Amino acid sequence: MRLKRGMTLELEITDVAFGGKGISKPDGFTIFVDNAVTYDRVLARVTKKKKSYAEARILEIISPSPHRITPPCGYSGFCGGCKWQFLEYDNQLKYKMRHVKDSLEHIALMAQVPVLPVLPSEKIFAYRNKMEFSCSDRRWLLPDELGRKDIPIDFALGLHVPGTFHKVLDISACLLQPETGNRILEDVRQYMKTSDLPVYGLKTHEGFWRFLMLRHSAAFDRWLVNIITSSENEKKLMPLSNMLREKYPGIISVVNNITARKAGIAIGEYEINLGGESFLVDKIGKFEFEISANSFFQTNTKGAEKLYETIKKFADLKGGEKVMDLYCGTGAIAIYLSEMAKEVIGMEITESAVKDARKNCLRNGVDNCGFISGDIKDLLSEAKKSPDVMIIDPPRAGMHKKVVAKIMELSPARIIYVSCNPATMARDFLMMKDYYHVEVVQPVDMFPHTYHIESVAKLIGKKKG
Repeated sequence: MRLKRGMTLELEITDVAFGGKGISKPDGFTIFVDNAVTYDRVLARVTKKKKSYAEARILEIISPSPHRITPPCGYSGFCGGCKWQFLEYDNQLKYKMRHVKDSLEHIALMAQVPVLPVLPSEKIFAYRNKMEFSCSDRRWLLPDELGRKDIPIDFALGLHVPGTFHKVLDISACLLQPETGNRILEDVRQYMKTSDLPVYGLKTHEGFWRFLMLRHSAAFDRWLVNIITSSENEKKLMPLSNMLREKYPGIISVVNNITARKAGIAIGEYEINLGGESFLVDKIGKFEFEISANSFFQTNTKGAEKLYETIKKFADLKGGEKVMDLYCGTGAIAIYLSEMAKEVIGMEITESAVKDARKNCLRNGVDNCGFISGDIKDLLSEAKKSPDVMIIDPPRAGMHKKVVAKIMELSPARIIYVSCNPATMARDFLMMKDYYHVEVVQPVDMFPHTYHIESVAKLIGKKKG
Protein backbone atom coordinates (compact mmCIF):
# COMPACT_ATOMS: atom_id res chain seq x y z
CA MET A 1 0.00 0.00 0.00
CA ARG A 2 1.38 3.41 -0.98
CA LEU A 3 1.14 5.44 2.21
CA LYS A 4 2.68 8.80 3.03
CA ARG A 5 2.98 10.75 6.24
CA GLY A 6 0.10 13.23 6.45
CA MET A 7 -2.25 11.11 4.35
CA THR A 8 -5.87 10.86 5.58
CA LEU A 9 -7.58 7.45 5.52
CA GLU A 10 -10.85 5.87 6.53
CA LEU A 11 -9.96 2.80 8.60
CA GLU A 12 -11.74 -0.16 10.15
CA ILE A 13 -10.15 -1.20 13.48
CA THR A 14 -9.94 -4.98 13.67
CA ASP A 15 -7.85 -5.60 16.81
CA VAL A 16 -5.86 -3.99 19.63
CA ALA A 17 -2.08 -4.42 19.97
CA PHE A 18 -0.07 -4.76 23.17
CA GLY A 19 0.68 -1.12 23.89
CA GLY A 20 -2.98 -0.18 23.62
CA LYS A 21 -3.17 0.95 20.00
CA GLY A 22 -5.89 -0.15 17.58
CA ILE A 23 -4.88 -2.17 14.52
CA SER A 24 -6.16 -1.66 10.99
CA LYS A 25 -4.92 -3.65 7.99
CA PRO A 26 -5.97 -2.01 4.72
CA ASP A 27 -4.64 -4.18 1.86
CA GLY A 28 -2.85 -6.28 4.51
CA PHE A 29 -0.58 -3.41 5.63
CA THR A 30 -0.58 -2.81 9.42
CA ILE A 31 -1.50 0.64 10.74
CA PHE A 32 -1.48 1.33 14.48
CA VAL A 33 -4.10 3.89 15.50
CA ASP A 34 -3.84 5.62 18.88
CA ASN A 35 -6.99 5.71 21.09
CA ALA A 36 -8.82 3.25 18.84
CA VAL A 37 -10.48 -0.08 19.66
CA THR A 38 -11.89 -3.05 17.75
CA TYR A 39 -14.98 -2.24 15.63
CA ASP A 40 -14.24 1.50 15.47
CA ARG A 41 -14.50 3.04 12.00
CA VAL A 42 -12.36 6.18 11.98
CA LEU A 43 -10.94 8.92 9.82
CA ALA A 44 -7.25 9.04 10.67
CA ARG A 45 -4.10 10.86 9.62
CA VAL A 46 -0.84 8.97 9.12
CA THR A 47 1.80 10.36 11.53
CA LYS A 48 4.61 7.87 10.89
CA LYS A 49 5.43 5.60 7.95
CA LYS A 50 7.88 2.71 8.18
CA LYS A 51 8.64 -0.15 5.79
CA SER A 52 6.45 -2.72 7.54
CA TYR A 53 3.91 -0.57 9.41
CA ALA A 54 2.51 2.93 9.89
CA GLU A 55 1.07 4.91 12.80
CA ALA A 56 -1.94 7.20 12.70
CA ARG A 57 -4.08 9.37 14.94
CA ILE A 58 -7.84 9.75 14.87
CA LEU A 59 -9.32 12.87 13.28
CA GLU A 60 -12.93 11.70 13.57
CA ILE A 61 -14.79 8.62 14.82
CA ILE A 62 -17.16 7.83 11.96
CA SER A 63 -18.78 4.87 13.69
CA PRO A 64 -17.87 4.06 17.32
CA SER A 65 -17.20 0.54 18.59
CA PRO A 66 -19.92 -0.96 20.82
CA HIS A 67 -17.11 -1.44 23.38
CA ARG A 68 -16.70 2.33 23.74
CA ILE A 69 -18.01 4.26 26.74
CA THR A 70 -17.88 7.96 27.58
CA PRO A 71 -14.73 8.51 29.68
CA PRO A 72 -15.45 10.27 32.99
CA CYS A 73 -12.20 12.26 32.76
CA GLY A 74 -12.09 15.39 30.57
CA TYR A 75 -8.40 14.80 29.82
CA SER A 76 -8.97 11.35 28.35
CA GLY A 77 -7.43 11.07 24.90
CA PHE A 78 -4.89 13.80 25.64
CA CYS A 79 -3.18 12.76 28.89
CA GLY A 80 -0.75 9.85 28.73
CA GLY A 81 -1.73 8.56 32.17
CA CYS A 82 -4.61 6.22 31.34
CA LYS A 83 -5.23 5.59 27.65
CA TRP A 84 -8.13 3.12 27.97
CA GLN A 85 -10.78 5.09 29.87
CA PHE A 86 -13.00 4.97 26.78
CA LEU A 87 -13.03 1.15 26.94
CA GLU A 88 -15.38 -0.86 29.19
CA TYR A 89 -13.41 -2.37 32.08
CA ASP A 90 -14.46 -5.97 31.32
CA ASN A 91 -13.11 -5.53 27.80
CA GLN A 92 -9.87 -4.05 29.14
CA LEU A 93 -9.37 -7.30 31.07
CA LYS A 94 -10.11 -9.43 28.01
CA TYR A 95 -7.49 -7.58 25.93
CA LYS A 96 -4.93 -7.82 28.73
CA MET A 97 -5.46 -11.57 29.08
CA ARG A 98 -5.10 -12.02 25.34
CA HIS A 99 -1.92 -9.94 25.24
CA VAL A 100 -0.38 -12.29 27.83
CA LYS A 101 -1.48 -15.33 25.77
CA ASP A 102 -0.24 -13.82 22.50
CA SER A 103 3.18 -13.02 23.99
CA LEU A 104 3.60 -16.58 25.23
CA GLU A 105 2.53 -18.01 21.87
CA HIS A 106 4.44 -15.72 19.50
CA ILE A 107 7.56 -14.83 21.55
CA ALA A 108 8.06 -17.80 23.90
CA LEU A 109 6.64 -20.22 21.29
CA MET A 110 4.45 -21.73 24.01
CA ALA A 111 0.93 -22.18 22.68
CA GLN A 112 -0.50 -24.50 25.34
CA VAL A 113 0.27 -22.60 28.57
CA PRO A 114 -2.90 -22.18 30.68
CA VAL A 115 -3.52 -18.44 31.20
CA LEU A 116 -6.19 -17.84 33.83
CA PRO A 117 -8.75 -15.02 33.60
CA VAL A 118 -7.34 -11.72 34.88
CA LEU A 119 -7.87 -10.95 38.56
CA PRO A 120 -9.56 -7.52 38.41
CA SER A 121 -8.61 -4.49 40.47
CA GLU A 122 -10.85 -3.91 43.50
CA LYS A 123 -11.06 -0.25 42.49
CA ILE A 124 -10.86 1.06 38.94
CA PHE A 125 -10.62 4.71 40.04
CA ALA A 126 -8.87 6.29 43.04
CA TYR A 127 -6.62 3.22 43.25
CA ARG A 128 -3.19 4.82 42.93
CA ASN A 129 -1.25 5.47 46.14
CA LYS A 130 1.38 7.58 44.37
CA MET A 131 1.08 10.38 41.80
CA GLU A 132 3.79 12.58 40.30
CA PHE A 133 2.82 15.91 38.76
CA SER A 134 5.29 17.89 36.63
CA CYS A 135 5.77 21.64 36.54
CA SER A 136 6.38 23.44 33.26
CA ASP A 137 6.58 26.97 31.88
CA ARG A 138 4.77 25.70 28.75
CA ARG A 139 1.14 24.66 29.14
CA TRP A 140 -0.39 22.27 26.60
CA LEU A 141 -3.85 23.56 25.65
CA LEU A 142 -6.86 21.32 25.08
CA PRO A 143 -8.77 21.88 21.80
CA ASP A 144 -11.50 23.94 23.51
CA GLU A 145 -8.84 26.13 25.18
CA LEU A 146 -7.05 27.14 21.97
CA GLY A 147 -7.24 30.84 21.23
CA ARG A 148 -8.60 31.78 24.66
CA LYS A 149 -6.94 34.91 26.03
CA ASP A 150 -7.96 34.17 29.63
CA ILE A 151 -5.74 31.08 29.90
CA PRO A 152 -2.07 31.77 30.66
CA ILE A 153 0.26 29.38 28.85
CA ASP A 154 3.38 30.00 30.97
CA PHE A 155 2.39 27.73 33.90
CA ALA A 156 1.31 24.13 34.23
CA LEU A 157 1.22 21.59 37.03
CA GLY A 158 0.01 18.22 35.84
CA LEU A 159 0.78 15.34 33.50
CA HIS A 160 2.61 15.05 30.21
CA VAL A 161 0.97 14.73 26.84
CA PRO A 162 2.42 11.72 24.96
CA GLY A 163 5.04 12.77 22.44
CA THR A 164 6.00 16.07 24.06
CA PHE A 165 8.48 16.35 26.91
CA HIS A 166 8.35 20.10 27.58
CA LYS A 167 4.60 20.78 27.51
CA VAL A 168 2.37 19.68 30.38
CA LEU A 169 -1.40 19.47 30.79
CA ASP A 170 -2.50 21.66 33.68
CA ILE A 171 -4.52 18.99 35.50
CA SER A 172 -7.17 20.11 37.98
CA ALA A 173 -7.99 16.55 39.05
CA CYS A 174 -6.79 13.02 38.32
CA LEU A 175 -9.39 10.31 38.85
CA LEU A 176 -6.73 7.68 39.54
CA GLN A 177 -5.92 9.17 42.95
CA PRO A 178 -8.23 9.66 45.96
CA GLU A 179 -10.22 12.91 45.96
CA THR A 180 -8.20 14.44 48.83
CA GLY A 181 -5.16 14.26 46.55
CA ASN A 182 -6.92 16.46 44.01
CA ARG A 183 -7.70 19.08 46.65
CA ILE A 184 -4.05 19.06 47.76
CA LEU A 185 -2.98 19.38 44.11
CA GLU A 186 -5.16 22.45 43.63
CA ASP A 187 -3.89 24.16 46.80
CA VAL A 188 -0.26 23.56 45.81
CA ARG A 189 -0.98 24.86 42.29
CA GLN A 190 -2.43 28.12 43.63
CA TYR A 191 0.50 28.56 46.02
CA MET A 192 3.04 28.02 43.24
CA LYS A 193 1.24 30.43 40.89
CA THR A 194 1.06 33.22 43.45
CA SER A 195 4.63 32.80 44.65
CA ASP A 196 7.30 35.00 43.11
CA LEU A 197 9.33 31.93 42.15
CA PRO A 198 9.21 30.61 38.56
CA VAL A 199 8.23 27.12 37.48
CA TYR A 200 10.94 25.00 35.91
CA GLY A 201 11.39 25.17 32.15
CA LEU A 202 11.85 21.70 30.68
CA LYS A 203 13.74 23.22 27.72
CA THR A 204 15.64 26.02 29.47
CA HIS A 205 16.33 24.04 32.69
CA GLU A 206 15.75 27.22 34.65
CA GLY A 207 13.20 27.84 37.40
CA PHE A 208 12.39 26.71 40.94
CA TRP A 209 9.25 24.52 41.11
CA ARG A 210 9.86 21.11 39.49
CA PHE A 211 7.45 18.39 40.67
CA LEU A 212 4.75 17.59 43.18
CA MET A 213 4.59 14.00 44.41
CA LEU A 214 1.67 12.78 46.53
CA ARG A 215 1.78 9.46 48.38
CA HIS A 216 -1.22 7.94 50.15
CA SER A 217 -1.47 5.17 52.72
CA ALA A 218 -4.52 3.11 51.76
CA ALA A 219 -4.54 1.31 55.12
CA PHE A 220 -4.40 4.39 57.37
CA ASP A 221 -5.66 7.17 55.02
CA ARG A 222 -2.55 9.28 55.57
CA TRP A 223 -0.63 11.42 53.08
CA LEU A 224 3.00 12.33 52.33
CA VAL A 225 3.56 15.47 50.24
CA ASN A 226 6.89 15.73 48.44
CA ILE A 227 7.73 19.06 46.78
CA ILE A 228 10.64 18.78 44.37
CA THR A 229 12.55 21.99 43.65
CA SER A 230 15.76 22.98 41.91
CA SER A 231 17.24 24.62 45.00
CA GLU A 232 16.60 25.22 48.71
CA ASN A 233 14.22 27.95 49.86
CA GLU A 234 12.81 27.14 53.27
CA LYS A 235 11.37 30.65 53.61
CA LYS A 236 8.98 29.96 50.72
CA LEU A 237 8.32 26.29 51.42
CA MET A 238 7.58 26.39 55.15
CA PRO A 239 4.38 28.47 54.76
CA LEU A 240 3.18 25.96 52.12
CA SER A 241 3.96 23.03 54.42
CA ASN A 242 2.23 24.69 57.39
CA MET A 243 -0.86 25.54 55.32
CA LEU A 244 -1.20 21.98 54.02
CA ARG A 245 -0.73 20.31 57.40
CA GLU A 246 -3.22 22.66 59.04
CA LYS A 247 -5.86 22.24 56.32
CA TYR A 248 -5.48 18.46 55.91
CA PRO A 249 -5.07 16.50 59.18
CA GLY A 250 -4.34 13.40 57.08
CA ILE A 251 -1.06 14.92 55.86
CA ILE A 252 1.51 13.56 58.30
CA SER A 253 4.60 14.34 56.24
CA VAL A 254 5.79 17.21 54.03
CA VAL A 255 9.28 16.93 52.56
CA ASN A 256 11.32 18.88 50.03
CA ASN A 257 13.54 16.98 47.60
CA ILE A 258 16.14 19.20 45.92
CA THR A 259 17.79 18.46 42.59
CA ALA A 260 19.70 20.64 40.15
CA ARG A 261 20.05 17.76 37.69
CA LYS A 262 18.51 18.23 34.27
CA ALA A 263 16.97 14.76 34.14
CA GLY A 264 13.19 14.88 34.43
CA ILE A 265 13.03 12.51 37.41
CA ALA A 266 11.21 13.41 40.62
CA ILE A 267 14.03 12.25 42.90
CA GLY A 268 16.15 14.71 44.84
CA GLU A 269 19.87 14.70 45.38
CA TYR A 270 18.97 15.26 49.04
CA GLU A 271 15.86 15.82 51.14
CA ILE A 272 14.71 18.32 53.78
CA ASN A 273 11.88 17.50 56.18
CA LEU A 274 9.46 20.47 56.25
CA GLY A 275 7.08 19.04 58.83
CA GLY A 276 5.88 15.84 60.46
CA GLU A 277 7.25 12.36 59.83
CA SER A 278 9.68 11.52 57.04
CA PHE A 279 7.67 8.49 55.89
CA LEU A 280 4.22 6.89 55.61
CA VAL A 281 3.17 3.45 56.81
CA ASP A 282 0.96 1.25 54.62
CA LYS A 283 -0.07 -2.41 54.82
CA ILE A 284 -0.17 -5.33 52.42
CA GLY A 285 -2.11 -8.06 54.16
CA LYS A 286 -1.12 -7.90 57.82
CA PHE A 287 2.40 -6.60 57.14
CA GLU A 288 3.35 -2.95 57.55
CA PHE A 289 5.81 -1.10 55.32
CA GLU A 290 7.53 2.26 55.80
CA ILE A 291 7.35 4.34 52.63
CA SER A 292 9.58 7.38 52.25
CA ALA A 293 9.33 9.89 49.41
CA ASN A 294 11.68 7.93 47.14
CA SER A 295 10.85 4.36 48.23
CA PHE A 296 9.52 1.79 45.79
CA PHE A 297 6.07 0.51 46.73
CA GLN A 298 3.40 -1.07 44.53
CA THR A 299 1.13 1.78 43.39
CA ASN A 300 -2.11 -0.20 43.83
CA THR A 301 -2.09 -1.39 47.45
CA LYS A 302 -5.15 -3.66 47.24
CA GLY A 303 -3.93 -5.01 43.91
CA ALA A 304 -0.56 -5.79 45.49
CA GLU A 305 -2.29 -7.98 48.06
CA LYS A 306 -3.94 -10.01 45.26
CA LEU A 307 -0.58 -10.25 43.51
CA TYR A 308 1.25 -11.45 46.64
CA GLU A 309 -1.51 -13.93 47.50
CA THR A 310 -1.08 -15.42 44.01
CA ILE A 311 2.70 -15.67 44.53
CA LYS A 312 2.09 -17.34 47.91
CA LYS A 313 -0.39 -19.81 46.36
CA PHE A 314 1.93 -20.75 43.47
CA ALA A 315 4.98 -21.06 45.77
CA ASP A 316 3.03 -23.67 47.79
CA LEU A 317 5.42 -23.48 50.74
CA LYS A 318 5.14 -26.05 53.53
CA GLY A 319 7.39 -24.39 56.10
CA GLY A 320 10.74 -26.06 55.53
CA GLU A 321 11.82 -24.48 52.25
CA LYS A 322 14.69 -22.16 51.49
CA VAL A 323 13.46 -19.38 49.19
CA MET A 324 15.57 -17.06 47.05
CA ASP A 325 13.94 -13.75 46.04
CA LEU A 326 15.66 -12.06 43.07
CA TYR A 327 15.16 -8.31 42.46
CA CYS A 328 13.63 -8.17 45.95
CA GLY A 329 13.38 -4.37 46.22
CA THR A 330 12.31 -3.31 49.71
CA GLY A 331 11.52 -6.89 50.70
CA ALA A 332 7.72 -6.89 50.40
CA ILE A 333 7.40 -10.32 48.74
CA ALA A 334 10.04 -11.88 51.00
CA ILE A 335 8.25 -10.62 54.11
CA TYR A 336 4.86 -11.72 52.78
CA LEU A 337 6.19 -15.27 52.32
CA SER A 338 8.29 -15.37 55.50
CA GLU A 339 5.78 -17.22 57.71
CA MET A 340 5.53 -20.08 55.21
CA ALA A 341 9.28 -20.60 54.64
CA LYS A 342 12.26 -21.70 56.67
CA GLU A 343 14.43 -18.94 55.20
CA VAL A 344 14.14 -16.24 52.52
CA ILE A 345 17.22 -14.63 50.96
CA GLY A 346 16.55 -11.47 48.95
CA MET A 347 18.92 -10.10 46.31
CA GLU A 348 18.79 -6.51 45.06
CA ILE A 349 21.23 -4.17 43.32
CA THR A 350 20.03 -0.98 45.07
CA GLU A 351 21.63 -0.57 48.50
CA SER A 352 18.98 1.84 49.80
CA ALA A 353 16.26 -0.71 48.96
CA VAL A 354 18.10 -3.40 50.90
CA LYS A 355 18.35 -1.06 53.91
CA ASP A 356 14.58 -0.48 53.67
CA ALA A 357 13.99 -4.24 53.41
CA ARG A 358 15.92 -4.87 56.63
CA LYS A 359 14.01 -2.06 58.34
CA ASN A 360 10.68 -3.52 57.18
CA CYS A 361 11.67 -6.90 58.64
CA LEU A 362 12.37 -5.31 62.01
CA ARG A 363 9.04 -3.47 61.90
CA ASN A 364 7.16 -6.72 61.30
CA GLY A 365 9.17 -8.91 63.67
CA VAL A 366 10.42 -11.07 60.79
CA ASP A 367 13.72 -12.79 61.60
CA ASN A 368 14.08 -15.41 58.84
CA CYS A 369 14.72 -13.02 55.91
CA GLY A 370 18.18 -11.90 54.84
CA PHE A 371 19.02 -9.39 52.14
CA ILE A 372 22.14 -8.98 49.99
CA SER A 373 23.02 -5.98 47.84
CA GLY A 374 24.84 -6.42 44.53
CA ASP A 375 24.56 -7.31 40.86
CA ILE A 376 22.20 -10.31 40.59
CA LYS A 377 24.43 -12.35 38.27
CA ASP A 378 27.40 -11.92 40.63
CA LEU A 379 25.33 -12.81 43.69
CA LEU A 380 23.99 -15.93 41.97
CA SER A 381 27.56 -16.97 41.10
CA GLU A 382 28.41 -16.86 44.80
CA ALA A 383 25.38 -18.93 45.84
CA LYS A 384 26.55 -22.19 47.42
CA LYS A 385 23.29 -24.12 47.16
CA SER A 386 20.17 -24.08 45.03
CA PRO A 387 17.00 -22.84 46.77
CA ASP A 388 13.87 -24.97 46.92
CA VAL A 389 11.84 -22.12 45.43
CA MET A 390 13.05 -19.06 43.54
CA ILE A 391 10.99 -15.88 43.20
CA ILE A 392 11.96 -13.70 40.23
CA ASP A 393 10.45 -10.21 39.94
CA PRO A 394 12.62 -8.45 37.33
CA PRO A 395 12.28 -4.88 36.04
CA ARG A 396 10.22 -4.15 32.91
CA ALA A 397 13.19 -5.02 30.69
CA GLY A 398 13.25 -8.59 32.06
CA MET A 399 16.37 -10.56 32.95
CA HIS A 400 19.84 -10.30 31.45
CA LYS A 401 20.77 -13.52 29.62
CA LYS A 402 23.72 -14.00 32.00
CA VAL A 403 21.29 -13.99 34.94
CA VAL A 404 19.15 -16.59 33.14
CA ALA A 405 22.27 -18.75 32.62
CA LYS A 406 23.12 -18.57 36.35
CA ILE A 407 19.56 -19.52 37.29
CA MET A 408 19.76 -22.54 34.98
CA GLU A 409 23.01 -23.57 36.69
CA LEU A 410 21.36 -23.40 40.12
CA SER A 411 18.27 -25.23 38.79
CA PRO A 412 15.76 -24.56 41.57
CA ALA A 413 12.92 -27.09 41.47
CA ARG A 414 10.27 -24.40 41.33
CA ILE A 415 10.31 -20.81 40.04
CA ILE A 416 7.63 -18.17 40.57
CA TYR A 417 8.12 -15.47 37.95
CA VAL A 418 6.44 -12.09 38.48
CA SER A 419 6.22 -9.81 35.45
CA CYS A 420 4.98 -6.34 34.58
CA ASN A 421 5.69 -6.87 30.87
CA PRO A 422 4.27 -9.90 28.98
CA ALA A 423 6.74 -9.45 26.11
CA THR A 424 9.91 -9.64 28.21
CA MET A 425 8.40 -12.39 30.36
CA ALA A 426 7.86 -14.45 27.20
CA ARG A 427 11.38 -13.69 25.97
CA ASP A 428 12.82 -14.93 29.27
CA PHE A 429 10.68 -18.08 29.09
CA LEU A 430 12.04 -18.78 25.61
CA MET A 431 15.56 -18.87 27.11
CA MET A 432 14.35 -21.18 29.90
CA LYS A 433 12.02 -23.53 28.01
CA ASP A 434 14.51 -26.41 27.69
CA TYR A 435 14.84 -26.48 31.48
CA TYR A 436 11.42 -25.44 32.78
CA HIS A 437 7.77 -26.15 32.08
CA VAL A 438 5.39 -23.21 32.53
CA GLU A 439 2.53 -24.77 34.47
CA VAL A 440 0.17 -21.79 34.73
CA VAL A 441 0.07 -17.99 34.39
CA GLN A 442 -2.22 -15.74 36.44
CA PRO A 443 -2.55 -12.13 35.19
CA VAL A 444 -3.38 -9.56 37.89
CA ASP A 445 -4.69 -6.12 36.95
CA MET A 446 -2.92 -3.43 38.95
CA PHE A 447 -3.42 -0.61 36.46
CA PRO A 448 -7.04 -0.12 35.29
CA HIS A 449 -7.49 2.10 32.21
CA THR A 450 -3.96 1.33 30.98
CA TYR A 451 -2.71 -1.56 28.85
CA HIS A 452 -0.23 -2.60 31.57
CA ILE A 453 -0.71 -5.98 33.21
CA GLU A 454 1.11 -7.91 35.95
CA SER A 455 1.46 -11.67 35.65
CA VAL A 456 2.51 -14.44 38.02
CA ALA A 457 3.80 -17.66 36.43
CA LYS A 458 4.59 -21.01 38.03
CA LEU A 459 7.53 -22.86 36.45
CA ILE A 460 8.48 -26.45 37.28
CA GLY A 461 11.92 -27.85 36.51
CA LYS A 462 12.06 -30.55 33.84
CA LYS A 463 13.61 -33.87 34.84
CA LYS A 464 17.11 -34.20 33.50
CA GLY A 465 17.99 -37.01 31.17
